[in-house]
Parts: sequence; structure tokens; C-alpha cells
Amino acid sequence: MRPERQDGSSGGGLLIPMAWMYAEYIADELLRTGELMEPATLEYRAGRDALALTVFLSDSAVAEALPATRVDELRLLTAYGAPWRGWVCERLDALEAARGGPGPDLALARAAWRWLEDTELLAADLDAIGPPPGEPADGPPEAEGAAAQVWTPAWQLGLPLGHLSIHLY
Repeated sequence: MRPERQDGSSGGGLLIPMAWMYAEYIADELLRTGELMEPATLEYRAGRDALALTVFLSDSAVAEALPATRVDELRLLTAYGAPWRGWVCERLDALEAARGGPGPDLALARAAWRWLEDTELLAADLDAIGPPPGEPADGPPEAEGAAAQVWTPAWQLGLPLGHLSIHLY
């Protein structure tokens, strides 16, 4: 990483993305506590990056363990049906404008977001689940026992994983 300023005011030191590193640490702790996924999987990375973005972009960062109010805030931000994708894009743009350009934290957050958007993971197609037994199906019958799978952006898989890990925290 490059020095913060070229005019010598940073002491010649390197910028350390502490806010992003803190957000990744919190996300990792939440996922490890939930024991939902092996840490070496892409699904785990998707959950960690989605949670890290949520922690980083929410305004109420704290330096200690997560208080109950913070856990509730994260739970609401990651809930099914919440406009999380739009919220992330909006907050990233607002942070860059407020800081006058990308810093090391924001560069790492944007890299995580690009990975979550551009990477597709194979997941169960929850929309393909048929009606309960005894109710007529709207479409043609599918093979019994065949699990439909679709390629989905990593954030669409990581966000529910992160949300569930928050509940288990």
C-alpha cells in the first residue's frame, strides 16, 4: 500500500486498512461460531465477504464484542427481502464521495463486492421447489427426487449464510 499523503504528513508509513480488517474479523467470528460451513469453501468466503461488507458499511462500528443492538442491526440488514444489494452499492458510492476517493479500506471493500457480484456459485434453486403434497403443480411435473440447481451470484448465497450465522451467534 502507498503512503496516505505525498506531502509527508503521514510520516512515510503505510496505510493499514483497519476498518476492513475489523469487519472481516467480526464476519469470520460470526461464521465460525455458527459452524455452518467449512472455512475453506467458496460458500464460506461468500458469507464472510457479505457479512464483512455489512459490518464495514454500517455506521455503528464498535471496538469490542458485538453488543445485542449491533447484532439486531446486522440481522435486519441481512434479512431476506431487505434491499441489501442496493444498500451496498449506495453505501460504497457514498463512502467514496465522503472520503474524496478510495482509501485502502474502501479498495478492499470494493474488491470483495466485485467478487460477490462476478462470481457465480452452484446452489439449490429454491424457486423450483414444488407445491406441498396434495396441491396441483402449476407447471409440468419434474422428475421425483431431482434437486434443481442454478448458478447464482455469490452474494445471493453468502447473504443468507451470514444471516443464519448471526441468528446462531
